[in-house]
Amino acid sequence: MSSMHYLPAHKLLTELEAGRITSESLTKALLERIHQQNSSINAVVTLDEERALSRARESDQQRAAGQATGPLHGLPMTLKDTWEVAGMTATAGASALQTHVPEKHADIAQRLEAAGAIIIAKTNVPIYATDLQSYNKLFGVTNNPYNTDHTPGGSSGGAAAALASGMTPLEVGSDLAGSIRTPAHFCGVFGHKPTRDLVSLRGHIPGPPGTQSRPDLAVGGPMARCSQDLELLLNVIAGPRPADARSWALAMEPAKLETLSQARVGLWLDDPLCPIETELSAGYRDLAGKLEGLGAWWQSRTIAYSISNTYCPPTSICWAVCSPLH
Repeated sequence: MSSMHYLPAHKLLTELEAGRITSESLTKALLERIHQQNSSINAVVTLDEERALSRARESDQQRAAGQATGPLHGLPMTLKDTWEVAGMTATAGASALQTHVPEKHADIAQRLEAAGAIIIAKTNVPIYATDLQSYNKLFGVTNNPYNTDHTPGGSSGGAAAALASGMTPLEVGSDLAGSIRTPAHFCGVFGHKPTRDLVSLRGHIPGPPGTQSRPDLAVGGPMARCSQDLELLLNVIAGPRPADARSWALAMEPAKLETLSQARVGLWLDDPLCPIETELSAGYRDLAGKLEGLGAWWQSRTIAYSISNTYCPPTSICWAVCSPLH
């Protein structure tokens, strides 16, 4: 059962569909993993075990009856504690929201459950998701699974730490100034900050609970242990808010990038306003050399490249940070 903890989501779904594992057994395995690992990492802050196991058994019954509900049917996962999930506390790390239990799902939680996913727990964040580490007075500090003396980053630090330690196969982070990208980098996992409003933030804290308007700059995006799972998850959570559904629909062209020889890698390592350690810059240059050896083209610049991919139109700036840990 332990080997299941690090299988990517798409392979777990294949195992579920083939009947080689059940949703109930997978959910039990991840809950056990949380109990084993979380005391030292403190990534998970709220568990919903009874409901999760009940949903897992229901998912197995539906699959047996040929009634699978969607692309994530029966897959357990955690969710960053900035997203409202009906019946679970949603604190965003703030003492003022310690007892806030929403009655309505955030739009992305609704999309996840409609796709068949089972939300088993919430993961830690800094207060109101406003820091590049993950500490708050309610739940304490989240530690990096690779070295508990170090931070997993923030604000999606609990999400990244849970992924890296095998507590969950998928997560949904949120990002304004690096809150997906920094934890993904620090924990050696994958994260994607998509174009603004591709993923609805209705039901995300901040803003205040009940906010209907879109926040400036902040976006929600997928986190996973492999790039294929990012696409799988983004295809589930992307789309208009229900109130906007009559006005627009998602119709993205597939990526044209098929090999590393087609890729451009931009390195922004020398900026007097944002210096980085020599150890890090050396690691990035070493990584760039290895990518070049595999066919990619790279060059150091003082500006970031605009990269067109499956989910970002050419006018978007996509910031890609590759971890030298893996």
